[in-house]
Amino acid sequence: METIFEYFREIPSTHRSLILVGGITFFWLLEGAVPLFKFNYKKWQHALPNLFFTLTTVIINFALAFLLLKSSDWVKANNFGIINWLPEMSLWLYVLLGVLLLDLFGAYLAHFTEHKIMTLWMVHLVHHTDHNVDTTTANRHHPLESVIRFVFTLVGVIIVGAPIAIIMIYQSCSLIATQFNHANIKMPRKLDKILSYIIVSPDMHKVHHHNLLPYTDSNYGNIFSIWDRLFGTYMELDRDKIVYGVDTFPDAEKNANLKELLKQPFAGYRKPTNLEEIQ
Repeated sequence: METIFEYFREIPSTHRSLILVGGITFFWLLEGAVPLFKFNYKKWQHALPNLFFTLTTVIINFALAFLLLKSSDWVKANNFGIINWLPEMSLWLYVLLGVLLLDLFGAYLAHFTEHKIMTLWMVHLVHHTDHNVDTTTANRHHPLESVIRFVFTLVGVIIVGAPIAIIMIYQSCSLIATQFNHANIKMPRKLDKILSYIIVSPDMHKVHHHNLLPYTDSNYGNIFSIWDRLFGTYMELDRDKIVYGVDTFPDAEKNANLKELLKQPFAGYRKPTNLEEIQ
């Protein structure tokens, strides 16, 4: 664990880029081998706007990375944060607890908040209006959302008291996890179910991308499934019944157009329809 800890403390930017590109490539190929849904689309054409948003997310995170470093240095110098106030523990437990808590603040709480506040939902909407969810959807976030997510992560770093090594481990795990649980891959149902007790599995997260409430407002987690189970936001839906998108924004052509997606946060508030309202 010490070797891993030291590696991530000094991880080069090129290695972080390789994790991003390698993850997309791996799951892209896996989708071709064992697809969950056989989408009627040109995969590269579908991927282009999603990869554009991936690039803007990378640029924003790199531009603001110095804030994470400064915050990490401050919590270390002042012995501040949850994991620094706890009794001394082994390094592996220290890292696990740090990543677990950063997943709570940087992913679950950020995601939950985006679904509950109108203006934030409209920004987050870009992620949900993909009608063909695959691994490229993972980082389909409007630039404004990338900034919002970064702020939550930054606050999480301070509250948790995470050193830079744990931050880098968390971000790397988060990246792979989101590519994995968005990937259009068909896993054995039992295996997916077993995984969902620990991490956010593909079937578990796909429920969140269903086009109707209450499923849209469920399964907010990214790495660990514990938070959805703990806070009562976990839901199940047979994967064969899932319909991607948002029913109040049904225009698939507009939802695949980069110019339209950039304007989408300003389109006017419309939440998905509650399932009970159409029964």
